Amino acid sequence: MVTLFLMSKKGLLVLDALIQSGYVDIIDKVVSARDTSIPNDYYEEIKNTCQENQISFYDKSERYRVTSKFAFAVSWRWILKLKKAKLIIFHDSLLPKYRGFNPLVSCLLNREEEIGVTALFASKEFDTGPIIMQSSSKITYPIKLSKAIDTISQNYIVLCLNIASKIKSNIDIDSKPQNEKDATYSVWRDEEDYRIDWNKSADDICLHVDSLGYPYLGASCYIENEKIRVFEVEKYENLHIENRVPGKLILKKRGLPVVICGDGLLKIKSAVYDDSKEPVFPTKKYRLRFT
Repeated sequence: MVTLFLMSKKGLLVLDALIQSGYVDIIDKVVSARDTSIPNDYYEEIKNTCQENQISFYDKSERYRVTSKFAFAVSWRWILKLKKAKLIIFHDSLLPKYRGFNPLVSCLLNREEEIGVTALFASKEFDTGPIIMQSSSKITYPIKLSKAIDTISQNYIVLCLNIASKIKSNIDIDSKPQNEKDATYSVWRDEEDYRIDWNKSADDICLHVDSLGYPYLGASCYIENEKIRVFEVEKYENLHIENRVPGKLILKKRGLPVVICGDGLLKIKSAVYDDSKEPVFPTKKYRLRFT
């Protein structure tokens, strides 16, 4: 039997795949939690799916016991101290690369051509346990974060179904230690990391916006002392600017601003005010400075 600790779209897709592939009988219970930092945390969808399939569901805040032999953690954000269950963690990178926080975003910002997921046994130090198996996918740029999540969700499904098959058939789950010489780390991100640096090139800013979009809050900057969230941008044909000042609006195209970058120009296609969530553009103003 398996206890599933699930969050996010990835958790929901894993649950759906296990159910559709005939593994309901090995699911002991599902534990989930809300994530108020993103627009849709898929909590209700996970809960409803459990109810529709007669699977015991618990919120993280409720009292529950883990009595199963194994436990899966998908998108789980808290330390799990399980007395008997063997905890299998699914991590958004091809370990030992990108241990730690937000590995997928870091992969995209570094323009990695291959992304994937690692299934590993939990250990005392995060993301250092022995690797059970990995699944990877090739990607091309530009790519939005939401598309990258959809891509690695399929890697999650491959791993979970493979391991679930072994558990159901009572087959030993083999693993191998990580090579510490190849280890790299990904650092946690906060609101400061969402800020657009207009001194960078248009290419880098496009990548920044694409990598921090849905399901996250979106890249940010300020106009007239108001924070806005930028969701979609595109490079604009470069012009010779005699007095280049990154962050200044230089043109408008159908009400959409073309902004000077450290190298190149960028058109903002979609943005909202952080407080009201109202669209920022189109606008009639020409004298706008983005900071």
